Amino acid sequence: MFAQKQDSGHIPVTEGITRKTLVHGEHTLMTEFVLRKGALLPAHRHPQEQTGYLVSGHMFLNIGDDVHEVRPGDSWIIPGNVEHRATIVADSVAVEVFSPVREDYLPG
Repeated sequence: MFAQKQDSGHIPVTEGITRKTLVHGEHTLMTEFVLRKGALLPAHRHPQEQTGYLVSGHMFLNIGDDVHEVRPGDSWIIPGNVEHRATIVADSVAVEVFSPVREDYLPG
């Protein structure tokens, strides 16, 4: 599968955070998150492993009991069913891959 860049299609996650599924296959799904300064991603967990990369911005990412200051070029892996949350310090863009596919993130 190949997907060209589209500027539309972002879906609100919570105040100040949107997501857009970029591409998905049988085992993985890639999502772009746009995160606005001051936004908070509440603590949550899901069965999928989550691998991320910060394209731009600045945030603090809590994974389990660990807190990480995240800057552009940093990456992370969140194991399935581990609680995580984020505090957005500056307007940011992150790209994350979920495996297995998050059915709730599939388009349509």
